[in-house]
This record gives sequence, structure tokens and C-alpha cells, in this order.
Amino acid sequence: MCPQPENIPFIDLGREYDNLEQEWLSEVRKIGTQGHFVMGENVTRLEQEIADYLGTQHGIAVASGTDALVLSLLALGIGSGDEVIVSPFSFFSSAEAISIVGATPVFADILPDTFHIDPACIEKRISKRTRAILPIHIFGAPADMGSIMRLAEASNVAVIEDCAQAFGAEYYNKKAGGLGTTGCFSFYPTKILSCYGDGGFISTDDADIAAHLRTLRNHGATDPFMHAEIGRNSRLDEIQAALLRIKLRNIDQILEARRNVAERYNERLADIVRSVPLYPENSRHAYNVYTIRTANRDRVKQYLTSHGVNVAVCYPKPLHLQSVYKQLNYQYGDLPVSEQVCREVLSLPIYPNMPTQHIDRVCELIQKTSKILQ
Repeated sequence: MCPQPENIPFIDLGREYDNLEQEWLSEVRKIGTQGHFVMGENVTRLEQEIADYLGTQHGIAVASGTDALVLSLLALGIGSGDEVIVSPFSFFSSAEAISIVGATPVFADILPDTFHIDPACIEKRISKRTRAILPIHIFGAPADMGSIMRLAEASNVAVIEDCAQAFGAEYYNKKAGGLGTTGCFSFYPTKILSCYGDGGFISTDDADIAAHLRTLRNHGATDPFMHAEIGRNSRLDEIQAALLRIKLRNIDQILEARRNVAERYNERLADIVRSVPLYPENSRHAYNVYTIRTANRDRVKQYLTSHGVNVAVCYPKPLHLQSVYKQLNYQYGDLPVSEQVCREVLSLPIYPNMPTQHIDRVCELIQKTSKILQ
């Protein structure tokens, strides 16, 4: 019998847990003894520690990255009749949050090399109904925030950064999440800074927005049992906050380890695939996901999978063409770059301290498929 190919995971959370188990479970026991499980001391400290790391004045822990987006929109008073400009090349929640608050997502096309929303396309989409721009730091690379902020200031609209995949990414020496009106983070288990469940975070320098967010995340309550508005139940629990605080202490090492994996991929793949991850000048990629573009993507994916390499397609269909938004009347060809990119992207395994032999194995397999990548 032929030996089975070695399995290469897309992400190895089991190895991470083994390294954290003793310290985290010690914190869990402490929390259990204290009997305070939601919005306690760990959450308060986490908020300050992350705000300090990001270089922002305020930090608000919430229940998920989606809630971070929704609450940011609500805190800015965005709702029915308003428009928010967003990329169609993203996880659904980027647009879903806009729809949840009753506003309309207006999709602008992306740049072919970085996958970021194209500032020139944003400018064409701005109207009298535009209330915000929602740039996505896709896969961990910061968007062209200089151009986006200039457009926002000229049009007097807010900028809500979707930083779900970009914790620790930098743009001109400023952390993602500290550039716009608010920054929205996800702590889902596959993210750079992650918990073992759902969690999210909002950063801002605006004290009034921060205060409003704290009310909104707790059922609109200003005091116990006193409610000023309709809010949400979006509170982070102590056990997840304790884990996040442990991981945050080593976040720079985690980021460096991810960048090392990505650099090896870049070196090995630069002359093989159509494109390796790029990002704006004077910025730093966090590499939450390592995504290439290849011709005949589906055949390449099948070949890698058959040889034990776990890969993903992020994302197979742009949001403007999803059935949920058929009422917006977008058609094939409206946003051609996004549509082509969705046909070609393939995300490869990446996680801190991924074994070098696994990286090289992935590259060797892609090399063998080079004839169908042209």
C-alpha cells in the first residue's frame, strides 16, 4: 500500500492550547473561586491593555467581531436611509452589520494586488446618503488608510476599520484600529489574538463614542436596571478575557512568527504563482491568512488537498453577488476585480511556528502544479 501523505493543517490550535493549558486553567480556577464570570476585573484590564497596545484612548470589549461592527454603526447613529461604503471581498459580517442596523451597504471594487477596497472606487460611490466608509484590513494587511481618511474628511463621514484579521498590523507606524473613527476586532479562535469561543473589541479615541458603546453593549443600560435606549447583550466573559490577556503578553512574538512563515512562502512562491500577498508602502502585514492568486484555482486546491494540505478559499463569491443582496440589483461585471479575484484566490496554511518542512512541502506541491498556474 502507498503511504498516506502527511497531513498539513490549515491552523494548529491544538499545539497552541498545549502551550497555554497550565497557565490558562490556573486563571479559570481563580475566576471560579471568585465567582465573577462576566465583565469583571479581567475584562477591565484587558480593555486597558489592548488600548495601550493599539495606542488608542479607549477600548471596549464585546461579544464578537460582528457585534463590534454593529455597535460601532449604532453608536454613530447610522441606520435606515443611510449608506455605508464597503468592499465586496470579505467575510459576510462586514456587510451584514450594515444591514443589521437598517443601512444599505454600497459595494466598491478592490485593488487586484492587495485585495483592499480601491479609494478611487470609494470616491465614485460617495453620495449625500453616505454616512461611513468601512475599509477591511483584509487577511491582516492594512488598507490604504491615508487615501481613505482624506476622502472621509472631505465628505464628513466616519471611518469604521474592520480589523478582524489585522490585530497588530501597522500603517505608517500606527496600529490598525487606531486610524479611523473606530476599530473593530474579532477574537474568534482562528484570529491572531484569539479566545476559545467568540469575542470582540472596539477601539476609539472619541470619549463620547466610547461611553455610548459601553451603554449599547449592556442592553442600553446607564445604571443597573436603568435603560436609556435599546442596546444589545454583547458582554465579554472573564474566562475568555483571562486567556486573551495571557496571549497579549506574547503578541509581538506571535506576529513575528507569522511574518517568518509568510516570508518563506514569499521567497519560494514569488516566481510560481500569479501573486503573493502585497500591502501598502510603509505598512506591516499581520498575516492572519496567507492568500495567493492562481489560475485554475480549483484544480490547484484539489491537488493540494489530495496530498494532505488543508487549504481554504477566502472568498469564493463576492458579497454584491450573494443572493441575500439580490434586491440591490448588482450584476456580474459591475465589480470586475472582485469577481476575478474570487475565482483565483487560495489561502494556504499559516500559523505561528509552522514547521519549515510543512511550508516547503506546500511550496513543492504548488511548484509541481506550475504548468496549470499559467
